[in-house]
Amino acid sequence: MNFTLHQLQIFYKITQTKSITKAAEELHLTQPALSIQLKNFQEQFEIPLTEVIGRKLYVTDFGNEVAVAAEKILNEVYAINYKTLAYKGQLTGRLKLSVVSTGQYIMPYFLSDFLKAHEGIELLMDVTNKSKVIQSLEQNEVDFALVSVLPLKPKVDSIEIADNKLYLIGNNNRKFQKKPYSKTVFEELPLIYREDGSGTRVVMEQYIHKNNLPVRKKMELTSNEAVKQAVIAGLGYSIMPIIGIRNELKNGDLQIIPVQGFPIESKWHLIWLKNKKFSAAAAAYLNFLKKEKQRIVKTLG
Repeated sequence: MNFTLHQLQIFYKITQTKSITKAAEELHLTQPALSIQLKNFQEQFEIPLTEVIGRKLYVTDFGNEVAVAAEKILNEVYAINYKTLAYKGQLTGRLKLSVVSTGQYIMPYFLSDFLKAHEGIELLMDVTNKSKVIQSLEQNEVDFALVSVLPLKPKVDSIEIADNKLYLIGNNNRKFQKKPYSKTVFEELPLIYREDGSGTRVVMEQYIHKNNLPVRKKMELTSNEAVKQAVIAGLGYSIMPIIGIRNELKNGDLQIIPVQGFPIESKWHLIWLKNKKFSAAAAAYLNFLKKEKQRIVKTLG
């Protein structure tokens, strides 16, 4: 056998995501490049590692056993790399985060300087909806999670890192007045919702119920990007965090519709399990945030 560490990494990621597309995205590879590496890896085994039924990819029992071995090998390689850097006096290890989908637009600002200062830190960041973020945290799979709505369970500690402001938005096909509309404007503007489990949807629905807004639900979509593109296409309107639509506002693809009582305001919180025992990398990152968050917030404008 003559497989490479790169092929092991690719195959292990495929077993985690159960998707060629998702694995390629997370590894920053094109789908054809990843598929070629998977084919070359498979050719070294007489027993199938994966199979496709319909359009869905499944990992075989043998493939799962290979994935377990691949994980052990990759962990040993990471350990060697960390030890090498440690001997050079550098902070090493993995920093594991789970971030709600809208948080992908803000979290990089709070990571960039820390990762530049500590090249021995490997970042693993999963971007998903709030329900899965909390599940990852509860199962102690990550060091920290970024949310805009604090969970009732599990018990967590937290640090507030930035404001989260949500606005009513639409495309530019219709002209709106600059003077704020009354909340009755929602009677004529069909709204596009995020899916159940989304933090943005929780904040949005709490505001709607509190103010008894006469909303018309048009559709429900499963990602912030999908909602954004649907609004741009003229399929409806939505209530979205401004952090994720700045480029579209600047380019004229979207506009903020002024409404009395808006923006809806919440906070971005980085949270972790109460009594969590931090790795050296996680402890260093938390100290970095406490010292630098105000400076970083100012750069957000």
